Parts: sequence; C-alpha cells; structure tokens
Amino acid sequence: MARFPEDADKDRRFDVNLSILFTELPLLERPAAAAAAGFTAVELWWPWIETPTPARGELDGLRKALEDAGTRLVGLNFYAGRLPGPDRGALSVPGEESDRFRANVEVAAEFAGSVGCAALNALYGNRIPGADPARQDELALENLALAARAADRVGAVLLIEALNRPESPDYPLVSASAAVEVADRVNSATGLGNAKFLLDLYHLSMNGEDLPEVIDRYAGRTGHVQIADNPGRGAPGTGDLELAGLLDRLREAGYDGWIGLEYKPGDRPSADAFDWLPRPLRAAH
Repeated sequence: MARFPEDADKDRRFDVNLSILFTELPLLERPAAAAAAGFTAVELWWPWIETPTPARGELDGLRKALEDAGTRLVGLNFYAGRLPGPDRGALSVPGEESDRFRANVEVAAEFAGSVGCAALNALYGNRIPGADPARQDELALENLALAARAADRVGAVLLIEALNRPESPDYPLVSASAAVEVADRVNSATGLGNAKFLLDLYHLSMNGEDLPEVIDRYAGRTGHVQIADNPGRGAPGTGDLELAGLLDRLREAGYDGWIGLEYKPGDRPSADAFDWLPRPLRAAH
C-alpha cells in the first residue's frame, strides 16, 4: 500500500469517521481506539439511527467518551435515517422523516456546540415515489435554513454533501455543482453565508467528475473534505485515486480544513487500516 511520505505537510489535519471505522467496537469505545491509533480528531454520522432525540444520558455518555479519550469531534451529521442502510437523509422526505429531522436540529446543534464541533452535515434525502420533486426541494430549503440558523447559533457551518449515483440512485445531489447550488440557495434564504460544500473525493470520483477541476473550482466553497479510495471505498492505496496529489492540490487551492477518513477497513481490524499514513501525521497540530 502506498504511504504518505514522512516529510508530508504536517499541518494537514486528518480525522477519523467513527461511523465507518472502529465499528467493531461499541460507540463509546471508539474515541479511545482512535486516540490509541494516534488521532486527535474524529467525526460521526448521527449515532442514534432509531431516534433524533436521544436521552440526555446518551448524549452525556458520548461527550464524556470524547473528552476522556482526548479527541475532538470536528464533524457531526444531523439525523439522516438509517445509515448505513437505504436512507440517504431525511430533511426532504415529506411526513414523519422530515419531522424527525426538525426535532433533531436543536439537539444536534446543542451537542455540537457543547463539544466544540464546528461542522454539521445535513444529508438531503432521497426522492420519494409519488412525491412532487419540486415540493421536496421546497421542504429541503425550509429545513436546511432551519439547520443553518441552528448551526450559526453554535458557531458551526452547515455542510451540503453530494453522494454518488451508483450507490444512491434516488439521491438528487450527485454532482459537486448540484450540492454547491443548494448551499447557495440556503445562504440566500438565511443571509448567514454558513452553508458550505462537503467535498467527498470518493463520491465525486464514483460520479466520474474531474476531481482536479472540482478542487480548483470549489475549494473556496468547501467546509469539509472526506476521502476514500476508488474502487472499493477502502483506504488510500487500495484503489486507483491519486489521493496524496489531490490533497496537495486542495492545499494549493487554499483549503486548510479537516480531511475526514471515511473509508472501509476491509477484512481487518480498523486499527490496522492506517498503515498508509505515518503516525506523526495522524495527530492534528
């Protein structure tokens, strides 16, 4: 497996997504496992897929696990239904799911603010048979504006993510331009300017986008980056993407934010899935 050079830019800030890595462990043990692997920052999908409003004790337990491990939560998804699973978000889904999203907005934002998390990701939601796409988009804008205002109150940005069509055929945002267009609409609706693009190199590569062009065009609009190799959604070096070069290009284009490791560990323990990244480069400086 290709390794990042030891003399690579030590200011590059990596975090581990604890909803796809270390999932062989209970949730509250994952921050300590990431810390033992050398990381000081983590991110999460909404951890409680059955409820948008977990009990206070659940939230307090996760907060304590992060603090005890010495890990910083740098990214958190709003409630998005069943992930991993068939759902791809809730906020544009009429009825119960959008209601659950709205119930989650203040809970997620308050938790993010309590741990210093400055990025909240709102997955758009699938197209639903029988629902008017235009009405779904209106509902999405209403709920994204609500989320943007909640994020702003805790000093966070709202992230808008493009997924990929092969794996998420009913998700409408399957290009960088589509996600950025939604972020623009949210910013216009709120006047806050805190809606940003979540640039996921794996999803965009699955869509066949020109990744260097996307980086050059949208680095200044990007609030967070996630990576996995393609094909396979594995660790860097398991596929064909030149991720080291793409991250260098992001840096040159002015992006200096977090880079989330959102890949599958394969048939090995998650702790063994970081041999591509020298240990001195794992902790944020």
